[in-house]
Amino acid sequence: MESVQKPTVIFVLGGPGSGKGTNCARIVEDFGFVHLSAGDLLREEQASGSQHGEMIKSMIKEGKIVPSEVTVTLLENAMERSATKKFLIDGFPRNEENNQSWERQVAPKVNFEFVLVLDCPEQVLEERLLKRGQDSGRADDNLESIRKRFRTFQEQTQLVLDHYGKQGKVRTIDSNREPAAVYADIQQLFGSL
Repeated sequence: MESVQKPTVIFVLGGPGSGKGTNCARIVEDFGFVHLSAGDLLREEQASGSQHGEMIKSMIKEGKIVPSEVTVTLLENAMERSATKKFLIDGFPRNEENNQSWERQVAPKVNFEFVLVLDCPEQVLEERLLKRGQDSGRADDNLESIRKRFRTFQEQTQLVLDHYGKQGKVRTIDSNREPAAVYADIQQLFGSL
């Protein structure tokens, strides 16, 4: 009987605008991971007109976190559909409830490596997101939503980082530098996987 290898998972966290999407795209290209963005999956679900769509739309607009079971199920479904078994999960878990749902539903089925944290000051993040909002058309790239998202990240995500920090599974990169310098540090982390 053939043994089934568990998928490899790395969480990617950082304030909104810290470079998660940009760096995940490069990791996908260079290291063969599949990038799963919790935010993108939620926006797709919102656009699908499903039963969860309107609730997701309202919560994203308010900068609030969508119920964990919904997000975890979307992530799990996306992982199951993928032929590749190495995943970057971007923007998740955002709070303790997210993490508890993940640990109940998915953690036993995967090899969790570490949390990659892209660390950047709030003022820099605001400038980046306001600039991005001019081009992206994303409803959540306005000053009020940005500040709500940053508060949520600071207040709730830190507890998740504390949890994984106690396990020695947090890798923090200063993302308030030139993109090439940030990515060079990330490459060192992924080179050993």
